[in-house]
Amino acid sequence: MAWLILVIAGLFEVAFTTCLNMSDSFKKPWWTVGFFISISLSFWLFDKGARAISFGTAYAVWTGIGAAGTVLVGIIFFKEPANLWRLFFLFTLVSSIVGLRFVTK
Repeated sequence: MAWLILVIAGLFEVAFTTCLNMSDSFKKPWWTVGFFISISLSFWLFDKGARAISFGTAYAVWTGIGAAGTVLVGIIFFKEPANLWRLFFLFTLVSSIVGLRFVTK
């Protein structure tokens, strides 16, 4: 259950980075509210998940999901480049996250 909570926390990290980008330096109120709700839920869920998983692993997985998800949002919604090397390193990051899941007790 802790891993599921950690994944959801990572998804809220993607949400808060997206809301931060869309808020235009906190000038757009709904995106700003979304940012504060998402960041609060992300940290709260991270805290819950990290209690049952070693802290370093939990933090790496949480930030990795956030980083990979934010890159994907950038590619899909903000037309950021999706060149071979960028996708290769994104795959490497996701593989590392999955690897941590399988080697952690």
